[in-house]
Amino acid sequence: MNRFWLLGSALAPLLGATQTLANALAIGLSTLLLVLGHQALMRPLRRMIGAPRIIASLILAAALASCLQLGLNAWALPLALSLGHYPALLSLHCLAVDTLAPHTGRWPALIRYLLGLVGLYLILGACRQWLGQSAGIHLAVLTPGALILLGLLLALYNRLRPAPATSSRQGTL
Repeated sequence: MNRFWLLGSALAPLLGATQTLANALAIGLSTLLLVLGHQALMRPLRRMIGAPRIIASLILAAALASCLQLGLNAWALPLALSLGHYPALLSLHCLAVDTLAPHTGRWPALIRYLLGLVGLYLILGACRQWLGQSAGIHLAVLTPGALILLGLLLALYNRLRPAPATSSRQGTL
């Protein structure tokens, strides 16, 4: 699974829909529900459909995203209004996961990836809410501030990550 392409497909909901921790939790759970539902429903279709699998995947992802959007509008209208159109963009993430996920060992890798993505949603949402409300930095609540904050979080991760071990070989061959 190419994590850079998958993270790139999740970047718009990650930056746009995580103003508060509640929004981050909602978009994270929506991502989890939509991608897992899409993969579970595509599993029997992969065996029945040959080459035009991407069209079936596209139709299924759009139908699931529409159902998610309608469900949010029906049962959680204030949350649906604050999330905007970002739950509909999750259908692109379903297509990216379907295309880029490995065929062997698909489910454990997918679960690890999705849990990591939900964790990133929650961390970014909590940081944005704290910076916007407690620290009074209004830029953190806006989308450009989310991009700056994500860059700072990635820089902190790279700084705290252990360096790769150096080679024990000395000299040249």
